[in-house]
Amino acid sequence: MKKILIILASLLTVTGTGLSAPVNDLDKGQTAAGIGNNTFYLEHKLADNFTLGLQNVNWDHRSNMDTIYGQLQLANNFRGIIGSNDVDSNAKVYVGMAINGPIAPEWEGYTSLIAGKEFKELQVGANFKITYNADINFTYHTYMPDEGENKSGVGIGATLKF
Repeated sequence: MKKILIILASLLTVTGTGLSAPVNDLDKGQTAAGIGNNTFYLEHKLADNFTLGLQNVNWDHRSNMDTIYGQLQLANNFRGIIGSNDVDSNAKVYVGMAINGPIAPEWEGYTSLIAGKEFKELQVGANFKITYNADINFTYHTYMPDEGENKSGVGIGATLKF
């Protein structure tokens, strides 16, 4: 386990693009805290069908982005998303959706798409369960602002659930 954590920490320092929070399956009252490439997040399942999350992304050569979001569980593996990105005190509201499901023993795949007035964001990834309350996240992420340069890449992160 110690070797896995050392390797994970090394990968987090050398890979480049920031990523959105992975799609997590939480039980009511459960919290997830995670780190990834230039990002950290915290989310809590407040009700059987609603999760509230906070995230900070530290973009290279750009301003930080703080995000607050809600996920409404619409079906077993399907959720609606609404949130607000705050960059330089300029909030951008967005909506989207996410789907997730098992892809192999100990692996859960997911994809999410969100869009706001001035951007779109796509994420495809998988969570690998290393213990009952810890996952490693692998993702491809692309952030597409209407103005400016797209930011895409692969990432790795870790999530603890408690």
